[in-house]
Amino acid sequence: MCLAALSLALLASPALADAPLFVLDQTQLPFDLGPGAPQNSPARQSNSPNAAANSAASAANRATTYANSPANPANEKRVIFTADGSVIGYYAPNGSGTLNLFDLNGRRVAYSPRGSKSVFSSDGRWCGTVAAADGGGIAFGVIRACAALF
Repeated sequence: MCLAALSLALLASPALADAPLFVLDQTQLPFDLGPGAPQNSPARQSNSPNAAANSAASAANRATTYANSPANPANEKRVIFTADGSVIGYYAPNGSGTLNLFDLNGRRVAYSPRGSKSVFSSDGRWCGTVAAADGGGIAFGVIRACAALF
């Protein structure tokens, strides 16, 4: 799926609804959506997996916390799906503005920090971007290596 064909615009605060995930080519992204932009840099402290809001050690980011659990019925309304309709995970916001992405088993795969247009793997590698989807909601455009984490 082509990023331009989706007519995607970035969101400051995502709407909570099902979200498509598509594989993108990082070299085709505009500068402000890629990891070279200062607000999206993996080196930026607020994007780090060690920042309090993003930390896997924080209860707000663990799948064992009910709000993030696959058993939480609210997460059934926040599924992540592929172009063929396969559900591969779900996302859940934490109270600090970080958006966590989990696989179907509740393993945290990635996160999108507050103030960034990017998605990062749990170990802090740049994975892709979060965008508004046609008709409302959000979409995740990720590189192939990140999509494989699901």
